[in-house]
Amino acid sequence: MMGQAVSFPSSYMTFEDYLAYDDGTDTRYELVNGVLVEMPPESDENLGIARKLLLELIKHIPADRVVWGTEIEVTGKRATGRIPDLLVHSEESKAAIAGAPRATLTRDMPPPALVIEVVSPGQANRERDYRYKHTEYAARGIAEYWIVDPETRQVTLCRWVSGQYEDQVYSGDERIESTVVPEFGLTPAEIFA
Repeated sequence: MMGQAVSFPSSYMTFEDYLAYDDGTDTRYELVNGVLVEMPPESDENLGIARKLLLELIKHIPADRVVWGTEIEVTGKRATGRIPDLLVHSEESKAAIAGAPRATLTRDMPPPALVIEVVSPGQANRERDYRYKHTEYAARGIAEYWIVDPETRQVTLCRWVSGQYEDQVYSGDERIESTVVPEFGLTPAEIFA
């Protein structure tokens, strides 16, 4: 389910407005082209997939570098901030937010090494993850972007090469070949089991 835009006093928010915004609830928002978009709760299936990925990643990467809930400022028509399902920090991005009051990677900070999005049902979510985030994360210079798709039971690994992503689709018992996590041990069949 795609989130709903939330009205804000001015026409568009800046990223600084977004960082300062607090409606007094626990509602999660992304900023998309200057507009607050409420993030709906995840499905149990998507949460299970993210948990499985998290547990596998921390076998190969220090646990403090594998996180959820970290925001990333990306380039859009207007200010845009995304919250991927999982994020693997580079040493530089982890150092950049150390001690910060909010886990937000602004555009002046180094990018993370990897972001993972688990696609939620619906065409609007598919378009957001496969099209918009693909472009935004590539422009941010994130080494790898994984699109984990429960509907197609495939993982699309987008590897940043010379300023753009080259995509490789994995399914079934194919071994996912990541340069960020070379020892990653789950196949798509195991991820979606």
